[in-house]
Amino acid sequence: MQLHFSPSMRSITISSSNGFIDLMKIKVAARHISYRTVFHTILVLAFLLPFVFILTAVVTLEGVNKCSSFDCLGRRLGPRLLGRVDDSGRLVRDFYKILNQVNTEEIPADLKLPDSFNKLVSEMKNNQYDARTFAFMLRAMMENFEKEIRESKFAELMNKHFAASSVPKGIHCLSLRLTDEYSSNAHARKQLPPPELLPLLSDNSYHHFILSTDNILAASVVVASAVQSSLKPEKIVFHVITDKKTYAGMHSWFALNPVSPAIVEVKGVHQFDWLTRENVPVLEAVENQNGIRDYYHGNHLAGANLSATTPRTFASKLQARSPKYISLLNHLRIYIPELFPNLDKVVFLDDDVVIQRDLSPLWDIDLGGKVNGAVLTCKGEDEWVMSKRFRNYFNFSHPLVAKNLDPEECAWAYGMNIFDLSAWRKTNIRETYHSWLKENLKSNLTIWKLGTLPPALIAFKGHVHPIDPSWHMLGLGYQNNTNLESVERAAVIHYNGQSKPWLQIGFEHLRPFWTKYVNYSNDFVRNCHIMDS
Repeated sequence: MQLHFSPSMRSITISSSNGFIDLMKIKVAARHISYRTVFHTILVLAFLLPFVFILTAVVTLEGVNKCSSFDCLGRRLGPRLLGRVDDSGRLVRDFYKILNQVNTEEIPADLKLPDSFNKLVSEMKNNQYDARTFAFMLRAMMENFEKEIRESKFAELMNKHFAASSVPKGIHCLSLRLTDEYSSNAHARKQLPPPELLPLLSDNSYHHFILSTDNILAASVVVASAVQSSLKPEKIVFHVITDKKTYAGMHSWFALNPVSPAIVEVKGVHQFDWLTRENVPVLEAVENQNGIRDYYHGNHLAGANLSATTPRTFASKLQARSPKYISLLNHLRIYIPELFPNLDKVVFLDDDVVIQRDLSPLWDIDLGGKVNGAVLTCKGEDEWVMSKRFRNYFNFSHPLVAKNLDPEECAWAYGMNIFDLSAWRKTNIRETYHSWLKENLKSNLTIWKLGTLPPALIAFKGHVHPIDPSWHMLGLGYQNNTNLESVERAAVIHYNGQSKPWLQIGFEHLRPFWTKYVNYSNDFVRNCHIMDS
């Protein structure tokens, strides 16, 4: 930057260093401006102009100023130099105010909603909606979307419930083919176990397992996994109980696929002399009462207020209405002391478990005079699975429940239990079980809804000995986020819930723990197209 004084000292020119652009010209009138004033003016300008150029350079580098004129620069820098602030904060506050107002008012009945966000934006541009109309449209669209999502979720839960309650085609095929084999193949009808091993069925030096099921494939996995995981398979005796229609097929499977050196006995409920109508009158009522059958087999949406129900609660209610809960096979566990009068200690297993570790140490656990060794389900790492107390199973608004039970009492798990039958026979557990079943029937199922565990929680009250949770891991049939490292460490994993590993709705990442024990080379399995997935 250069300063040029005219010879007469009547004008001063401020120009760029190349001399081509005059930035400022000051004419000095001798009569009005003294040399001292001119000198002071020059000093002030010489002081201010470098700062103007520096500020211009900074704004340019920041990408704010893309203009070449001082006029544009002034428009850019003016609000900053004058201390003006962005109005976006005020606009947001105003919009919040409008949203709050709209949230408390009724949506106009004649309001037409676009189908998508893009259409909403297009209509806003074309119709110049005000903020209030936009807020109403936004609220209405969100409520519609929420309603559709809820309806889809409930429909998904219903479909999942029907899938869980049905028998897969491959498993049904397996049962039919094995039943046919029983009638045509003498090897499929051979005695189980052989006559020379019959005394071992009541030998208490052996480890006796009891399994009650009508699912042949599931039973094969339970037995195979127990035998393969055992350090002493020659000490294992399995007592498999099934219903009359499945007995021939179940017998055929274990006759044609022995698990030597372990011993397997297969018995149908019709082969137990003790299971008479006189001994199980309540269970006959459970199976035959029309109201009960309608509850488990009828329309599960009838009378359901879905608007006041969360999907998780609805899922729990559907699970409680599984038809298996009125099956005699599911209640047989309460009669084990009578069905096996010569046994002292047994391990009871559900058909949706897999054994991954030697279970012989269970027989060495001192139950301290208690009847039932079980894993407690009120505490654990998985807060969803291991958070069950009596309040989760019983209706505490019922006076009988409120009077006799504590809502905070810890629940325990069925599915892998060590039963001391000698201690059990000295109690009134079976009578208590029957008594509460009768009360629940009288009250039209208002005391509890979920199957066999609630009456067992009451009947075994005071007779449960807690065992280490690593013996029995639950939730693989309904907890998708199950920790795989915990699964691998558990002695027994339990697919309790709707997503059984033999169903299409089973969790893919948890299924391999079960399928590794399926004999896919078996001709019956192959011919029924039960494929390894």
